[in-house]
Amino acid sequence: MATFLSMQNGIIPPTINYEYEDPECDLFYVPNNAIEREFKVAMSNSFGFGGTNACIVVKKYAPEGRTI
Repeated sequence: MATFLSMQNGIIPPTINYEYEDPECDLFYVPNNAIEREFKVAMSNSFGFGGTNACIVVKKYAPEGRTI
């Protein structure tokens, strides 16, 4: 639900406790504070006890012939 609400409101949640940048890992981090930015695709990972894991990738709906 948090992923859907983030997409709907255009807010990217922060990477909590991110303190030191690794020059070998060139990823887009959102350190410690959320940012407002529109995005079309998001992925949510869920990890549980005993190896129960799930991943979902969602994309904003765009009516045919229109772009977001």
